[in-house]
Amino acid sequence: MVRARIRPSSGVEARARVPGDKSIAHRWLILASTAEGPSRLAGVPPALDLRSTASCLAAVAPAARPGLDRWLAETLSDLEVGGSTWNPSSSPSSGEPDGPVAEVEGEGRSGLRPPAAALDCGNAGTTMRLLAGVLAAAPFRSVLVGDASLSRRPMERVAEPLRAMGASVTTTDGHPPLTIRGGPLRGVRWTLPVPTAQVKGAILLAGVAAQGETIVEEPAPTRDHTERALRALGGPVETGPGTVRVRPFQHPGFAASVPGDLSSAAFLVGAAALLGSRLEVGGVGLNPTRTHLLEVLGRMGVAVRASIERDELGEPVGTLRVDPPAHLDPVEVGPEELPLVIDEVPLLAALAAHADGPSRFAGAGELRLKESDRLEGIAAGLRGLGGRAEAVGDALRVEGGGLRGGRASSLGDHRLAIAFAVAGLAAEGEVEVEGFEASTVSFPGVVAALRGLGAHIEVST
Repeated sequence: MVRARIRPSSGVEARARVPGDKSIAHRWLILASTAEGPSRLAGVPPALDLRSTASCLAAVAPAARPGLDRWLAETLSDLEVGGSTWNPSSSPSSGEPDGPVAEVEGEGRSGLRPPAAALDCGNAGTTMRLLAGVLAAAPFRSVLVGDASLSRRPMERVAEPLRAMGASVTTTDGHPPLTIRGGPLRGVRWTLPVPTAQVKGAILLAGVAAQGETIVEEPAPTRDHTERALRALGGPVETGPGTVRVRPFQHPGFAASVPGDLSSAAFLVGAAALLGSRLEVGGVGLNPTRTHLLEVLGRMGVAVRASIERDELGEPVGTLRVDPPAHLDPVEVGPEELPLVIDEVPLLAALAAHADGPSRFAGAGELRLKESDRLEGIAAGLRGLGGRAEAVGDALRVEGGGLRGGRASSLGDHRLAIAFAVAGLAAEGEVEVEGFEASTVSFPGVVAALRGLGAHIEVST
């Protein structure tokens, strides 16, 4: 087990970059492997979840396998790349993100072949759900498995719509393993019972291979990375309030650079706010379905200016600039906006622990179904660090007033690991985070990035 020890720190002025966005990279790797023709993807982060996606795709897409295998080999010893921070006197990079490039040859969806063994999705729920949508249209049997954590996560929510489209999909008491016998699909109109971009993405990826029109209705806005990419590739995609429509389409190969992950940037923004650092983060994805976080941070007193500078396969990309706040205000996040910041709740809670009053996050029941019971994990971790917090039902309450210091466990959850480290930057005493190796799932290089902001952080086994 890896432990991170964090001591109270003071800030600096810095510029930073963050790893590529995992949510986008999952989808682009799938689209590259099922495209007709070559694709070139820069900035695919060497995160463990994405290695699961690449490995599974290599097992079912023979044409794409050589390129995916090269990327996997080049990133194997590169898991600390992507979180570098540099002196403000230096110039931000104006070219492609650093790191290996994934060059993938595709033969279209018709080039997919039966896997020789079960497809191991590791800890990646995104991998399993999105691949289920692709494999639902493939005329063979495939089995998707995961680690102990993923094997506890709900999969009927993706199995049900794919069955309605004509695929045979079985789960194990509603959980993985997921067995799929794919074949010809028909379009369907499906209303999501809960807002989830992963299930929406799976249905859309199945829908472009189905006969007729597929319509997805969602009760609240979720990330729209799948439909943006399909539309940018020329696909027949129509969006309206709460609705996405797709029709059959075989996409071509493409070239693009994965935008920096806004959820990872959020940790640096939070660290800057607690440290009193001035920060500029370049090359960040500024998709409007992801930027509600900035509005919530603004209510807490953290002013973040965002400027869009370019477009990558339908995704706006730009720079975040942060000035440190004089103090942190408590915040109320209700059920109607919680889905728009669901991945950032651990970071927002870490900031709320240092706010001038109690904060509340309501409608957060989905967090109990993540890599851990993230809701209870946040509350327990903040209590372990000398704060006051409790999770009741689908709500989290954080009292504020600061942290004394202490010990918290990541529970094997990457977002908890980094959130507790950030929370510790402004604690009265030392903070220890157990299981910090989980941070590499989404933010390889986070230690270097936090140190560049002035953090005192040591990592040991």
